[in-house]
Formats: sequence, structure tokens, C-alpha cells
Amino acid sequence: MNTAFRGQCRLPDSITAVTGKGSFTSPGSHKLVCEDFCLSLQEKADRLTVSVTAGDTPLSRLVLRWSLTLGQGCRILGGAWERGYGDLEWRGFVPERVMPWYFLADSGDEVFAFGVMTQPKAMCFWTADSQGVSLHLDLRSGGEGVVLQGRRLTAAQVLFRLYEGDAFAALERFCSELCPSPLMPDHPVYGSNNWYYAYGDSSHEEILQDASLLASLTWGLENRPYMVNDDGWQAQRTGDFNGGPWRQGNSRFPNMAALAAEMEARSVRPGIWMRPLWNRDPEIPAEWRLQRDPEYLDPSLPAVLDWISEDIRTLHDWGYRLIKHDFSTFDLFGKWGFEANLRDNSMEKWHFYDQTKTSAEIVKMLYQEIYDASRSNNAVIIGCNTIGHLGAGLMHLNRTGDDTSGRIWERTRRMGVNTLAFRLPQHNTFYHIDADCVGIFGMIPWEKNRQWADVLAKSGTPLFVSAKPGVLNPEEFEELHQIMLRASEQKEHFVPLDWEEIDCPEVWGENGETITYDWFDNEGPTMDATVEYYNAKVVVP
Repeated sequence: MNTAFRGQCRLPDSITAVTGKGSFTSPGSHKLVCEDFCLSLQEKADRLTVSVTAGDTPLSRLVLRWSLTLGQGCRILGGAWERGYGDLEWRGFVPERVMPWYFLADSGDEVFAFGVMTQPKAMCFWTADSQGVSLHLDLRSGGEGVVLQGRRLTAAQVLFRLYEGDAFAALERFCSELCPSPLMPDHPVYGSNNWYYAYGDSSHEEILQDASLLASLTWGLENRPYMVNDDGWQAQRTGDFNGGPWRQGNSRFPNMAALAAEMEARSVRPGIWMRPLWNRDPEIPAEWRLQRDPEYLDPSLPAVLDWISEDIRTLHDWGYRLIKHDFSTFDLFGKWGFEANLRDNSMEKWHFYDQTKTSAEIVKMLYQEIYDASRSNNAVIIGCNTIGHLGAGLMHLNRTGDDTSGRIWERTRRMGVNTLAFRLPQHNTFYHIDADCVGIFGMIPWEKNRQWADVLAKSGTPLFVSAKPGVLNPEEFEELHQIMLRASEQKEHFVPLDWEEIDCPEVWGENGETITYDWFDNEGPTMDATVEYYNAKVVVP
């Protein structure tokens, strides 16, 4: 029988385990035991701990089901596997909707919150319907069940909460409870990234021009900005390939250490981009590569983690003080976050080299290695295409949305504004969120880009611009200078006030002050912006 939800975390009403020996379901209890497999649930005052042990039986997934009533008319918001893709929004009950990590249900008077704490050892998502809620825990190692060999695995810690009042404040509070040990930079991070006008076509000299422009935009500011050298510097950057080796530049970047020193001489902090798992270095043995696709490295191997650690230390030794690591979710699993909700993955017959660890554990091992290798000189770590719920506590910043654009405003509107609004409660609770750049290339009206830069600065989140030298006129330059001043301090905290009504919030404010932004072109949304965006990319020949 359904019961009204009052915020207490309790045992589920049914448990299902899918293993290599079949599917087993039991009414709610503290345990489910079958041959060499045991699922145990431990209740504490404010949470439920889910643990499993097994011998040689492969474990694929668990489903915990609570029969309860959230009430008719609820609006529901879920999380995202990694980045948002312009798809984050409040909706009514959609029983098949996959809601990774957590979800909120707003009844108007009360806000119900369900989630798992950060850094779980299973990939977790929720579903909700008029009869109850279910938590799904994916225990696989790649595409096949994990084989624990007698190990006890604490898969997740589950939290239920009930809040009164504003849903945005409720989600901020809930995120802070889900992540007790976040990793924060010790200063506001902001600056420039050359991707959204160069798109990989750059050089040593052009990066120095970018650095000089950034220094001019931030003259007089005590907190110096970061100039991030994005994709295009690495030794084998050709055509569609944008992987490593990561220990030398190409002919257009002949001396990466000298470049970092010259950037610092221009009063900016050097930053750099890399893709740790795509590496064609001929010294890498074939057995280090992923079973799913040998183009990519398998981080369940200690030797691979050691190699990546040396890559990171090389970037540090060159003098780069910010490292942006990218693409690891796609490289590991062969899909983007939104595709994980859509594709039938029942036929994925592959596993990591170390099948005794879950995918979630292996992803965290990668993030941990990158973070540990960066700690010697206190470099700032930005994750992109990373799983934020697993990386909270292991990265200072997380790129929470898919790419914006320097060419197509609709791309920035759809991806940037959406992720800023709906992932903003994770800012200062999980990490600092990076909603991506303001692409200043001369192809987007400054009035649109000015608003995007303005809301980023007023939200108190990191602001990165991607400005082609010579594009801004003196008036625009001064406007951006003033915006960069706010971004260097990050003292404001504007939040979306209409986020339950639209997926691209227009009304933002704080403490009674509000601004209404005009995000739409006169012709309205462009439906093929994504195709146009990818066709417009330029790569180094």
C-alpha cells in the first residue's frame, strides 16, 4: 500500500537483484541472499547504506522500490549522468524518465528530495511514478557484471529529504548534504579559453596574443586570470584525431615550457587542455588498451594510471597551473550522457581488464590519479565530459554542460543557459560549476554575448571568454572589462527565478534585485543548431 512521503529514509518495499545466475526479487527487508550473493541494507538515522558481497557470481544491477505517494501535480527535476545537453527541466510524472543520482519533486508547499551521496561505487539513477519511486544501481564493470571475488562493496548511501519553501534553495541544501567533502579552489577561477574562435587552429604566437588580450581585459585586477590553451597543441593533432601523446607539442607549439613562462610574463596564469584516455604513443603496449575499443586506454590497469600520472606531471613541470581533462566518459563507454538514457545496452559484452571493480570505481580511480598527480603544485583541475557525482571531491571545477559556441548563438542559448540554471545548485556544494565559454568570434551579436557573460559573472560561477583579438570595439571591450571585474571576485549569486516554467530561464536575481535577459533571436530557436555547430568546426590540417 502506498504511503505519503514524509522525508524519512526507510527500507524499500521490494528488492530486485540481477546477476549472472538470474534475477531475484524479495519483499523489503534488510537482506537478500542467494547462493554466494548477499545484498544488505543498513538503516541509520538519516540514510540507508546499500552493500553487496559475492563470490564468482557476476552482479549486474539492483533495483530498490519504495511504494509511496508524492502527490498529484508534482513537478519533478532530475540530475544528469555527466554534462547537460540542453535537456534539464522540470516535468510531471514520466515513469520511464531516467534521473541520474538524484531528483526533486516540488508539490508547491513542500520539496521532496531523493538521492545517493557523491562518490558511490555504482552508477545510480531514479525513476518516479504515481505509485512510488525506484533506485537503480548499475554494478557492471563495463558492459558485464562485476565479479567481487568475496569483496564487500558499499554500493551507495541513500538520502531522502523533505524541505519547505523554495525549490532552488532546497536543491542547494540537498547537494551540500549529498557531498560532505567537496573540493574547492582557494581563489575565484576565471579567464580565457581559445577554443571557441580557434577550434584547434592555433599556435605559440597566437596563444601569446590571446594572453595579452586577456591581460588587457583584466588590467588592475589582483586575482589574475587563467589563459587556457585548448585542443590543438599536442604532437599528433591531425584531422579528426585529437589525442596524445601529451608530452610534447607539435610544430606550431615547439616549446610548451617556454610558452607557459611567456604567458606568465604577460601576467596571466597558464592553463592547458588534454584528453587522457586517447593516446597513440607507440610506447604504450597493446594490452593496456580498452576491450571495448582499443583506441582508448583502460584505467583499471595500474600501469595505465601511472602513465596518465606522468602525463599530468609533465604538464605541471612545463608550468601549467590549470589542467582541463576531457572526454573520459565518452572514451570509456562510447556514448554521451544523454545516449546512456536511450540506448539498449543489454548487448554490451565487454568488461574492463579488472572485472573485480565496478565502472563507477574505475572512473573514480582515474579522477583520483589525475588529482593526486596535480597536488604537488596545487594546480586547478577542471573536468569536462566527466561524471560529476563521481568526481565531486576530486576536481575543483566541472564543465556541467555540452559545448557553447563562438559561431551559433542558439547553441550557446540552448546548452549554456540551461546548464547554468539547473546545475547551479552544485556550485560551492560539489565543486565550482563551469557552464562554458562566451565565444567572441564576430559571428554572434555582442548584445547576446554580453548578456551571457553578464549572467555568468552575476551567478558567481567561473567565467571564461573565448575572444578573437580585434573583434571587440572600445565600448564592448570596456563592458567586458567590467564584467571580468565581477568575475574575478565572484561575490554575487544570482539564481534563476523562473526555472520551473522554462528550460532556458530568463529572470534571474538575488535579494530582491532581478534582471530579465533576452535570450532569443527575432526568428526564434534554430532547430538544427547542433548540426551547424559541428559542421562549422575547424581543425588543424
